[in-house]
Amino acid sequence: MNFSGQAGREAERRVFLFLQGHPSSFPRKLADELERHGHEALRINLCAGDALYWCGRSATSYRGFFRNWRSFLRGFIKRKGVSDILYYGDRRPYHAVAAELARELGINAFTYEFCYLRPDWITVERDGMSGHSHFPDDPALIRKIAAHFDPPDMVRRYPYSKASELFNEVTYNLSTFFSPFLFPFYKADRYYNLLVEYISGIPGLFLEKRNHRQAQALIDNVLRDRQSYFLFPLQLQNDYQLQRNTPFRHQGEAIDIVLRSFSKAAPPDDLLIVKLHPLDNGWERWPRVVADLSRKYGVFGRVRTIQGGDLDVLIENTRGCVQINSTVGMYALQAGCPVKALGTAIYDIEGLCHHGPLDGFWTNPPVPDSALVTALVTALAGTVQVKGNFFTAEGQAAAIPQMARMLIDGRVNGAGAFVDPPPRLKRKRVTVPN
Repeated sequence: MNFSGQAGREAERRVFLFLQGHPSSFPRKLADELERHGHEALRINLCAGDALYWCGRSATSYRGFFRNWRSFLRGFIKRKGVSDILYYGDRRPYHAVAAELARELGINAFTYEFCYLRPDWITVERDGMSGHSHFPDDPALIRKIAAHFDPPDMVRRYPYSKASELFNEVTYNLSTFFSPFLFPFYKADRYYNLLVEYISGIPGLFLEKRNHRQAQALIDNVLRDRQSYFLFPLQLQNDYQLQRNTPFRHQGEAIDIVLRSFSKAAPPDDLLIVKLHPLDNGWERWPRVVADLSRKYGVFGRVRTIQGGDLDVLIENTRGCVQINSTVGMYALQAGCPVKALGTAIYDIEGLCHHGPLDGFWTNPPVPDSALVTALVTALAGTVQVKGNFFTAEGQAAAIPQMARMLIDGRVNGAGAFVDPPPRLKRKRVTVPN
């Protein structure tokens, strides 16, 4: 089944198989919406968290070994006549197998996650995301796709709290952690032990306001003194984008590369501000890692580490933004900020990001082509994004009908936004200093 963007497929009854979903009521309500349009929604639960968040709908539970997952899933697809597979979290082990099987059997696989665009969009793509995304990286094709769509609504309309995001994730994961007997052979594939991850994050909850005040004071001082600086936003060590779409085994390797290059090639009066991820649990002690490497490379007085502070202000005033493959890069491009991506990112496109060695970025950070940025945002919004969020009633009410219609009508990666093979797979790289 290979959809090219045509509408009017309502009469064709489809069977959507949901695998692991976002830890919220979102996937369950999306299943309801698909069935409201006359299609069938099935589910395979792999862990207790899956069962908890699918409560109220029937499901099949897979309690076998991961090594037998492929054969089980193949048989299930054939018995049930599955036409489409839908899952949250590209390249998770179970989902990577599902994507391979879908291609082999000639059915659709769709992955959805948090947005490429910021702040209140949801990404949905065919087959894969980021490094495995089929979205084009050719500027001419991106402009051509953008011509099919009106400029998107970029006003934030569906805000949600950090607490709501954490509550859902913690509930999902702890229910799985404390109920291993329900799914005894589940392969969680987590970077950290769950209790270590959560317990290590407790001190940060109490220090959050203090950290934000200190970060904002540093930002205010830098701006008051008109100090030139570069920005390096960190990601979560357990982020699948970091694990699967970069050449780094650990984020510390990327920090080492950036600080070594900064010490060699950056103008001597420039600062480097390293900003921790807002949800960082503190386990890796990034401030200490940054400080030790800064001393090693002789730039201790020119590197600042913050946890908190206004990201908008930082991006608006920086000379450039160096990152691995965070969605902050997309936001920075929209603000006209020069960007260097060290990993594989959807926005790492000729004319937008620096494609030379990292050493050259510090002295000549290229301003992104504003017209191409606009085209990329428009093309993404029209083909692989839906407006809304996972958490709030208003955000779900906006996103779920849009996403259901895109799936039913075959508009995901439509209008020519599906390039096969995935164009970014062949150029996974990092440009390191000499």
